[in-house]
Amino acid sequence: MKNAVLVRPMVTEKLTALMEAGHYSFEVELKANKIEIRKAIEKRYPGVKVKEVRTMIVRGKRRTQQTRRGRVEGRRATIKKAIITLQPNSEQIDFFEEV
Repeated sequence: MKNAVLVRPMVTEKLTALMEAGHYSFEVELKANKIEIRKAIEKRYPGVKVKEVRTMIVRGKRRTQQTRRGRVEGRRATIKKAIITLQPNSEQIDFFEEV
């Protein structure tokens, strides 16, 4: 899936509570815009109608780890999150049907 807009769905406790209200979260490509995200969701999940797309860029944090060989410094990757709101008459997305 080269050049895919959707990287993966995000499932946390807070986002699981939002799923009941019709809000879903995905990690998307950094260069993807809202129109591309909307089209990718509606293509990936047939029967789903997107009402609203909100995006945010989460900057990578610095990480430090102490090991026997000394201090190792690194950085988490910067990601872009998209929060999708579905229309009330739309089908719901089931992330766990493919597992």
